[in-house]
Amino acid sequence: MARRQSRISNELLDELLAGEDPREAFQSGELFAELQKSLAERALRAEMEVHLSSAEEVGSGNHRNGHNRKRVLTGTGSVDLAVPRDREGRFEPQLIEKWARRLPGFDEKVISLYARGMTTREIRAHVEELYGVTVSRELISKVTDEIHEELREWRSRPLEAVYPLVYFDALRVKIREEGVVQNKAVHLAIGITALGRKEILGMWTAANEGAKFWLGVMNELKARGVRDVLIAVVDGLKGFPEAIEAAFPEATVQTCVVHLIRYSLAHASWKERKELAGALRPIYQADTLEEAEEALDGFEASSWGRKFPAIVRSWRRNWTQVIPFFAFSKPIRRVIYTTNAIESLNSTVRRAVRTRGHFPNDRAAAKLIYLTLRKIERKWQRPQVFWSQARAEFAILFGDRFPVEAL
Repeated sequence: MARRQSRISNELLDELLAGEDPREAFQSGELFAELQKSLAERALRAEMEVHLSSAEEVGSGNHRNGHNRKRVLTGTGSVDLAVPRDREGRFEPQLIEKWARRLPGFDEKVISLYARGMTTREIRAHVEELYGVTVSRELISKVTDEIHEELREWRSRPLEAVYPLVYFDALRVKIREEGVVQNKAVHLAIGITALGRKEILGMWTAANEGAKFWLGVMNELKARGVRDVLIAVVDGLKGFPEAIEAAFPEATVQTCVVHLIRYSLAHASWKERKELAGALRPIYQADTLEEAEEALDGFEASSWGRKFPAIVRSWRRNWTQVIPFFAFSKPIRRVIYTTNAIESLNSTVRRAVRTRGHFPNDRAAAKLIYLTLRKIERKWQRPQVFWSQARAEFAILFGDRFPVEAL
């Protein structure tokens, strides 16, 4: 990759640093503040030139009328600007609007800190410590609240018509409601598009889940353009199978095998778990469905099956939702029978919300979680590494339901 050339010449740098200790210039930030001030004032003067050169202003005889002093916040501190004014008072600068007190960069800095889980009080202290600027908690709240319109648009944006894979999972968040802090489930969905790209489809908060809740989620996805889901990977979500069958009757529900294994191991002591896990492995690592059924029968007849009959019952109860992945080749199976993709996402979100303790309302929780999701999703640029093989298998197994344009 070719090295990008700086737009600032060495001569200009020599002039800026003349008589300055470069280390002190970097540490104090004064040089950057002066440069920001000069650039902003030059841009404002250029805006005034354009304003006064218009036919309307020339015809009225309008002209310059001094400056107003205005202190504004930037991404690195605060600067005092000389904002030009005209005699008729019609000049409205675009760089920093009439009532604005923040230059581009400050809001992004605050939102970035908020997305990392910092509270408004912590952001206020951070800005004051780093930049020597005192800002109110109300200002920080106002800046972060501006994200709600973006969140509303994100929640209602159109989606793909077909998703070969969709992972559903939930994380618990403490939210205060009517003076009482309660645990609420924030449900997330990740879709894999026909081209193999990951996409966060939505976020839904509920105190209780069930078929009615999930049917609402499914109908929302349909309203946003989703016509078909080939495989939905879930972790025993209550009421989910009934809801997706009503909304997407051809969809296949795949239970997360990893969660089923964890449930099974919870019946045993710590000393027994490693050996028990080994006894369960032949079931889900079998080459064929027939071999998997034989392995389950063998486990039931073994000492483990006799000692823990509840484990056998749980596998048999979920068997029809355990086995869909056997239709795929081994390299693809683990991607289908686990919710690892969305659990990784949830882990990052949990780190962001952990420092909060609890949120004052659903809106505050949604704001922080959305900012975290936005930051994560920006990193998803390439198709999934397994998709070149999976795409061909999906096309064979699902026929016309798999988008032909993805082949």
